[in-house]
Amino acid sequence: MKNTTITSTTPVGAFGTAGALVLPARPEPVAFRATDTALVVVDMQNAYASIGGYVDQAGFDISGAQGVIENIAACVAAARAAGIPVVFLQNGWDPAYQKAGGPGSPNWYKSNALKTMRQRPALQGRFLAEGGWDYALVDALQPQAGDLVVPKTRYSGFFNSTLDSTLRARGIRHLVFTGIATNVCVEATLRDAFHLEYFGVMLEDATHQLGDTTIQQASVYNIETFFGWVSTVPEFLRAVAT
Repeated sequence: MKNTTITSTTPVGAFGTAGALVLPARPEPVAFRATDTALVVVDMQNAYASIGGYVDQAGFDISGAQGVIENIAACVAAARAAGIPVVFLQNGWDPAYQKAGGPGSPNWYKSNALKTMRQRPALQGRFLAEGGWDYALVDALQPQAGDLVVPKTRYSGFFNSTLDSTLRARGIRHLVFTGIATNVCVEATLRDAFHLEYFGVMLEDATHQLGDTTIQQASVYNIETFFGWVSTVPEFLRAVAT
């Protein structure tokens, strides 16, 4: 069998390059088709992207969220026009927080939403409770007919959710990631996607970190070096328009 050498200019992908669209990316371009690709929108909820939401209340800087929302909206519109499924991940728990795990779960200790509510009892029940404003997707990124919404209870969208079965039933092997937070739920979901044999591409200007910009840079490095590929919104828009 002849060995194939992959160079930085050779497109990679699950099904070869014949008839495929090519997305310029680092460390090499990715070949994909609309029929085997999904645009994943991670946790674009009031909790993470709106003034008064959990992340804002917990003291994190969300000043960059508005630009990310606009970039994601452009990607969502382009994906719909190209026939690429759009998957909205939505993080949270029941109003009693039983799905959060309680003291027997690491999530109880590491979730900043849960920690903030314990530290400030007046906020109890406000953050990421299903059916509440905090849990809702931001107004500018609302699902339409044909889009998929997958609830999740942990950082990774694949943990105890229907995401993997939903994607595999549609023959999807390429995932384009957008959303918040780059270093938490976006990276956690993309890492799991890698281990489940998906080709994951993160659009770095359609994601926003939880913390300072050096954290964004660290996630970009991890993803393009170990777990997937990194591209940009303009490159994605050009690729799907061809």
